Amino acid sequence: MSAVDEILSQIPMHQLAGQLGVDEATAEQASRQALPALMGGIQANTDDPGGASSFVRAVEQHDGSLVEGGVDLDQVNTADGDKIVSHVFGPQRDQVVDKLGALGGSNGQDLIAKLLPILAPIVMAWLSKKLSGATAGSGAGADSPFGGAGSPFGGGSGAGGGGLGDLLGPILGSVLGGAAGGPAGSRGGDPLGDLLGGLLGGGRR
Repeated sequence: MSAVDEILSQIPMHQLAGQLGVDEATAEQASRQALPALMGGIQANTDDPGGASSFVRAVEQHDGSLVEGGVDLDQVNTADGDKIVSHVFGPQRDQVVDKLGALGGSNGQDLIAKLLPILAPIVMAWLSKKLSGATAGSGAGADSPFGGAGSPFGGGSGAGGGGLGDLLGPILGSVLGGAAGGPAGSRGGDPLGDLLGGLLGGGRR
């Protein structure tokens, strides 16, 4: 199961659709566009050492139990989600919303703008759960639950594994392809793919 499918399987789509004011199919389609963008933005941050440290601290603050047994969207802190989205995309936030929204047709930008702060805490909780499970048997240093001593995101020197970069690396093999493979994916130079490619190229500092 892909990361996107795994996360979506924990989200009650009828509840999400109700919060967004759309039908379930539209809510799911928008989520499938937004989730890879969020993950791509997070990876762009973790590619930068300062950003990686910041995201490790942020992930630590999120409870992985949110994505266990189905998410109760009433428990999702969208104010926190808004901060996460702003940190992930920085000054490119509006560009990401515009590009994602353009793939969804009329009023797509408004839908994506409302959706991202809902999904962001869910993604962080999912990462927290995955990282906790990955490091439980890895013998990670006591001073960092996500990697050995001296490496806030683990595996940076080729040792150990189980860190934030190691977890996201395999996921991102399909992030850009999945984003560009949507309705606009048949065109060369897909604008969303180009934008995320820029984010993934060197991290957002």
